[in-house]
Amino acid sequence: MQQFEHIYTSPIGRIKIVANKDCIQAITFIDDAMSTSENEGVESPAIIHHCIDELIDYFNGSRTQFTVPIHQSGTDFQQKVWRELYEVPYAKTMSYAELAKKLGDPKVIRAAASANGKNKIAIIVPCHRIIGSDSNLTGYAWGLARKKWLLQHEFRIGLGVQTLFA
Repeated sequence: MQQFEHIYTSPIGRIKIVANKDCIQAITFIDDAMSTSENEGVESPAIIHHCIDELIDYFNGSRTQFTVPIHQSGTDFQQKVWRELYEVPYAKTMSYAELAKKLGDPKVIRAAASANGKNKIAIIVPCHRIIGSDSNLTGYAWGLARKKWLLQHEFRIGLGVQTLFA
């Protein structure tokens, strides 16, 4: 099935959206200012426009849940972790240890953290909402500054909290 790419410029950097005609397959931040879409000049399918509209709403503070269809390839365990991530409410956080417990085995904390780090659908599958047990920001594939921005954005909109992390 044909894949399409589109580069969207968000308030916290450029985002590459990868999709087929049916679902979003990846949303990743890119730091290379020269990166362009592989489909430059090709009309993007409706699913990409739908995704961009929802991302705009999210960044404007008017969207807390996404409806755009998503799918990313991964092992059964990764899929289970990503489903749990998808269920973490807007403006809430969960520790890696809590995530492991929700998966049914507190001993899988490292495997859960690894699967969290392999998530390729940023923001919609909110891996940024997973923090350390001591409430510190830990690990984010696209940088801790972005993780902090996303969490503070959600807490500001969802809870009225102005500053959460120093």
